[in-house]
Amino acid sequence: MSDSRLDILAESARNRGLKLARSRVRTPGKRRFGKVGLTDAKGKPLFGMDAKGPMATPDQVEEYLRNLDAKDWGASLDVAVMPRRKKASAAANDSKEAPKAPPKPKLRLRDAKPSDAGRIVELIGQLEHDIDEKSVGRNLRELNKAGELPIVATLDKQVVGLIGRHLMVTVHRPAPVGRIPVLVVAQDARGQNIGRMLVEAVEQWCREQGCQLIEVTSNDRRAEAHAFYRHLGYERSSIRFFKRL
Repeated sequence: MSDSRLDILAESARNRGLKLARSRVRTPGKRRFGKVGLTDAKGKPLFGMDAKGPMATPDQVEEYLRNLDAKDWGASLDVAVMPRRKKASAAANDSKEAPKAPPKPKLRLRDAKPSDAGRIVELIGQLEHDIDEKSVGRNLRELNKAGELPIVATLDKQVVGLIGRHLMVTVHRPAPVGRIPVLVVAQDARGQNIGRMLVEAVEQWCREQGCQLIEVTSNDRRAEAHAFYRHLGYERSSIRFFKRL
């Protein structure tokens, strides 16, 4: 097991308020060589630990952390928990047939277009970014030239979600790196898995471009968004810096 993977696993544990315990056995082939476990912030054993120390594999710890996220992601960016249907009472069965509910609007994903600029400004405003419609229109034209138009989600032709996509070639990577620079779903449209579908659409696009890795940019303050990405299998691996020019 490489030290780099264990370092990433330790960082993932710290992001959840936990600590990664590593086996002190350094001889390959011995029973606890390469084993790890989890403790709480005070060192109390939580997972993969016994009286002699760590006893779980890194894969087992990674799976535990992902399942831990799944328990508390209900407040994340876009999660749907559907209520159970109530059984119809005998009296209801005897009454007249209830009128049929109107069909739900169908969700569609498509490339953004210039006429979406006004609505895109509204959505971006939910992320506290200040940009005007003219600037969005100009950016859409440039992204169209680069083949990197954002993808929008629509319900009844109304744009309710937006995700950006970007391809980045760097000298230290053997393949292009995909990037999600922005993702937002309208507040009144959340709970319908729109965020998940937008992310999956960009992931598929990145695969088609030959990417082996995809990165996400998310503000430090957006804990709900972080929980959403972790639920989809993303791991925090770096710190982002910026400087205004």
